[in-house]
Amino acid sequence: MSTAAETVSAHPALSRRRELGATSARSLLLTVLGEFVLPRDETVWTQVLIDVLGGLGVESKSARQALARTAAEGLLVSDRAGRRVRWGLSEQGRRLLSDGAARIYGFGSAAHSWDGRWMVLLVSVPEARRQLRHRLRTRLAWAGLGSPAPGVWLTPDPSKQNEVADVIADLELTGVSSSFVGPFGAIGAERQVVEQAWNLAAVEAAYEEFLDTFADATPIDPADVLAHQIHLVHAWRRFPFLDPQLPGELLPAGWAGSRAAELFDTLHARWDRQAQDHWLDLVTTAG
Repeated sequence: MSTAAETVSAHPALSRRRELGATSARSLLLTVLGEFVLPRDETVWTQVLIDVLGGLGVESKSARQALARTAAEGLLVSDRAGRRVRWGLSEQGRRLLSDGAARIYGFGSAAHSWDGRWMVLLVSVPEARRQLRHRLRTRLAWAGLGSPAPGVWLTPDPSKQNEVADVIADLELTGVSSSFVGPFGAIGAERQVVEQAWNLAAVEAAYEEFLDTFADATPIDPADVLAHQIHLVHAWRRFPFLDPQLPGELLPAGWAGSRAAELFDTLHARWDRQAQDHWLDLVTTAG
């Protein structure tokens, strides 16, 4: 029987100590739930989830804590059969993971042609309201906006205006916000604004790391395929937050994001059937 350390070393996404330290049990659990539980809308025995997380290097105690924490957040519901417990997604959990799945699996697809227009948002939040500033920054970054200067946010995708308006209204900042839509003016250069608003070098470095991690991945058996599939999706989950998906006209030549998206789509499709079949085997055997 292989040890947890041996199992971890076999999977590329956890081959670096730094990556292992940055990977939380709860985050991996959400990836497992979104990839295997959500599509079937089924309940799963505790031991199945603990065993799968164990194959990813998560200790049993940490896995149980992740389950308890996720349930406390209202994303999971449980029912008991004797001494055994089954877990299923709550309505809130299904909604959250469905939204996330749409974002993850649709991310990196070919960009639409750009008409050259920008949306610029001006929003004033006092320095003293740090928590509100953090929430605003997090949600606007998730929407793909960048900030070249304090209080200024922008995107080359004006169709996001309604999404941004919802964020502003939800945070009760409508009274201190305004927006403009139009082409870039005669002063300055678009590439310079892009450099100020987004750290594309850091985004590209993350894509290169993803490519290095998975380009030569060759799982050898069904359990290994399952683990690789989870690591693949887990690693890809962060890119919708990191990458604003700018038009090709605003990206560096040879953008690594395009190659990374192609690799993700290829590997996910290649491993999907075997990973899903092995998951079903685990669930059936545990039942």
